[in-house]
Amino acid sequence: MPDEKFSFGFVTSKKIGNAVVRNKARRRLRAVIKDLAPKLKTGKYIFVAKDKITQSDYKKLLNDFNFAFKRLELYK
Repeated sequence: MPDEKFSFGFVTSKKIGNAVVRNKARRRLRAVIKDLAPKLKTGKYIFVAKDKITQSDYKKLLNDFNFAFKRLELYK
């Protein structure tokens, strides 16, 4: 992945919770993106965390991102 032009950023507002909760949300997003990154087209992506991300299990998050990326045609 270092040779490709792939970058991503995360936005977590204080509406989600305190710093611990926001960091948890970013870690969860980072883990999902790490698993799906090999299938994504190169580019720049920004993800906005919502409050339910800390309560969803990992498989549901993975399925939701998979669905969204397919719908947006972001897979190679």
